[in-house]
Amino acid sequence: MTESVRTTVSGAVTSRRAELATFLRIRRAELKPEDVGLRVPPGRRNTPGLRREEVAQISGVGVTWYTWLEQGRSITASAHVIDALARGLRLDRENHRHLRHLAGLSTPEPDQMPEGATPELNRLLAALVPAPACLLGRRFDFVAWNETFAAVWDPGGLPEGRRNLMWLTFADPVHRRRWVDWEGRSRILLAQFRAAAGRHAGDARFNELIDALRAASPEFRALWPRYLVKQSITGPIAVRHPTAGIIKLDVIELGVSARPSLTLVVQVPVRPVDRKKLATFL
Repeated sequence: MTESVRTTVSGAVTSRRAELATFLRIRRAELKPEDVGLRVPPGRRNTPGLRREEVAQISGVGVTWYTWLEQGRSITASAHVIDALARGLRLDRENHRHLRHLAGLSTPEPDQMPEGATPELNRLLAALVPAPACLLGRRFDFVAWNETFAAVWDPGGLPEGRRNLMWLTFADPVHRRRWVDWEGRSRILLAQFRAAAGRHAGDARFNELIDALRAASPEFRALWPRYLVKQSITGPIAVRHPTAGIIKLDVIELGVSARPSLTLVVQVPVRPVDRKKLATFL
């Protein structure tokens, strides 16, 4: 690492610590002792909001350590302690994630967050018609989809509990025939699924799905040990529809900040004829 890079990294860390200190002071000032179940003797308090020692008390951390953290000192904050501060300061999910980011920690895994589509997301899917669009969960489950996606891919026709992009691609013979270039596309999808599984190592649902795919698909079973990794499935595809024929689409992935476990996948028609074919399904 060159000296200039070291300086840049050091400056970024220092700025983040200063931002963390400011964030903690503001959140502390917003709380009153009664908000966190503390009883205080009557009389005037010079400190707006909670005192530092009170934050340390309700969070179960040392007063000196917390003071250094608010001063932006160069100390290491473990995930356990930062999460305790988040609970003590009564932070909601978004503020908790921000606190972990400022502390240089990964954001909490969204494994416990609901993956269902909100009414707003369902309206967004409908607004994207005639482009096929769906919401994928962290394990590539189909969470919701619009009318044209249903006409092109028919995720509702998959077995209950197997409404999943990987199952559609590898284990269902009717659905997998929709891919014009099944071999190329299946490898791209498997590589992204492999990366997602790595980020959720130990997830029981992931493991169950992987075992089921191994049992159901010789191709999946052969490719999985190769550890192909890809972070995005964005790119062109061609679909073979039984009545509309070949449809060319550009796949675009978008994160959903309000539901970090969800990914919005939009398949944009490439040519006017592709748009016309999709419109016939409506």
